[in-house]
Amino acid sequence: QVQLVESGGGLVQAGGSLRLSCAASGGTFSNYAMGWFRQAPGKEREFVLAIRWSGDRAYYGDSVKGRFTISRDNAKNTVYLQMNSLKPEDTAVYYCAAKAYYSGSYYHHNMMDYWGKGTLVTVSS
Repeated sequence: QVQLVESGGGLVQAGGSLRLSCAASGGTFSNYAMGWFRQAPGKEREFVLAIRWSGDRAYYGDSVKGRFTISRDNAKNTVYLQMNSLKPEDTAVYYCAAKAYYSGSYYHHNMMDYWGKGTLVTVSS
């Protein structure tokens, strides 16, 4: 059983930046592809970014290309989401998720194995 704990959310003005972290425990971190999803009120959970177990390839949701990046440190069992040029429409609860033994490029919230509880990001205009 893998436990995921997100941190780093908060209130930021439009155009600003935030970095989210997700600390994993209870499993072999390098066995998991890691993803970030977000959910705004009244909307479906949306794929944001994901990264392969090795950290050598990342996959981006269309709405964040060029603004958000993902990275991981397997020695620290942590994955990061760097968010730049934030917009009010980025306001959502951001969730970290893990998928075991996966190297594909397709990500959907229905396919992930483990989830964190989320961290709220609010972008003011």
